[in-house]
Amino acid sequence: MQPSDLLKPALSAFTWIWLPEAVEPVVCGRIDLVDGINRFTYGKSYLARPNAKPVWLPELPLVDSVIVPEAPHVIAGALRDAAPDQWGRRVVLNRQFQRRGRDVDTGDLDELNYLLLSGSDRIGALDFQTSATDYVPRMQKDSRLQDLLHAADAVEQGVPLSPDLEEALRHGTSIGGARPKAQVIDGHRKLIAKFSASRDTHNVVQGEFLAMRLAKLAGLDVAHVELTKAEGKDILLVERFDRVWNGNGFLRKAMVSSLTLQGLEENAARYASYPAVAEALRHRAADPKGDQRELWSRMLFNILVGNTDDHARNHACFWDGAAVRLTPAYDIDPRPRLGREANQAMVVNGDDRRALIATAIAGAGQFGLRTDEAVSIAKGQIQSIRANFRRVATEAGISIDLQNLLAGRAFLNSYVFEGAPAELPVLDAPL
Repeated sequence: MQPSDLLKPALSAFTWIWLPEAVEPVVCGRIDLVDGINRFTYGKSYLARPNAKPVWLPELPLVDSVIVPEAPHVIAGALRDAAPDQWGRRVVLNRQFQRRGRDVDTGDLDELNYLLLSGSDRIGALDFQTSATDYVPRMQKDSRLQDLLHAADAVEQGVPLSPDLEEALRHGTSIGGARPKAQVIDGHRKLIAKFSASRDTHNVVQGEFLAMRLAKLAGLDVAHVELTKAEGKDILLVERFDRVWNGNGFLRKAMVSSLTLQGLEENAARYASYPAVAEALRHRAADPKGDQRELWSRMLFNILVGNTDDHARNHACFWDGAAVRLTPAYDIDPRPRLGREANQAMVVNGDDRRALIATAIAGAGQFGLRTDEAVSIAKGQIQSIRANFRRVATEAGISIDLQNLLAGRAFLNSYVFEGAPAELPVLDAPL
């Protein structure tokens, strides 16, 4: 079955934006799909606004002309950032075209139509509509966590969803990532609920909770996380940092991924690197020194806890129309491994992506850090992980078996100490 069997794909969409301090969006432009390329044009009424902000620079400057993405891009990176990733695309295909099962081909639909068919409460400050005058958000009704859990399980298993569960899960289609998730509202907070996946070989939800909590204790700026249960299954709740309640509604903070910050498109993600992000922060951040230090510290922490899924979409920046700043860290996913050697998803230094403290310290100068500063940060993180690992894990109800699996195989794997400065290997001991 092809998409055209059930729905005629759209060839254009209007982009709506939440400007700073606004709880309602305004239309800012139009996307037109021409020969497979998504062209963007700002609306004249938007350009006339004294408070108009560019969606992103240098890709989408405030000009009164058609903006065609530079090859090999088929859509501006800032627009692609608002589209669903692997999980959300599977939900869209399940709902719209009855495409079901974990092996469904998510490449059958173009970016423009994923933008229109996914939920409106997407990451950042953009949404996409078929109308330039009437904003009709695609939002969910309140849903219980257990219902969302059942819906996520059904999508994974290729089982048809009831209309209510389809709508509930649709709301979370555009929040990124490959793992099962949904959105919930808790008073004046918006949360992302992350569920286990059928292919998990360990309790990934508990592992991510542990890593996120330890990251905060190690001094990193991270999203707030909570661990809860529904139907006996663990669920990770991550508080959204791109939504702020102001008493009248939710403000939306504009964001771009580090993939977009580096000027890379999806197929070039393998060329992403931490030093390239640091270079962009040096020139574009409101606080270059602070953000570069934070970025290096996050890179090191990922190495220390075995998070090798630190790809360019798992780092992002807020964008105010003039400068960027790092968002809180998210998606820190420790991955146990049988062998010693491991690589990070992004390059750490030069063309070296090995998960080694030594590799990170060798490139510290590219992040504005002296070697002694980098060594001090590394020592502090290692000591913090060692001091808090068992306590936080036990308080979270993580079994001794999982603690022992994560200890050494993910957290402070002996490989990360290979070639490290002399004062650090003394900390290389079982957790």
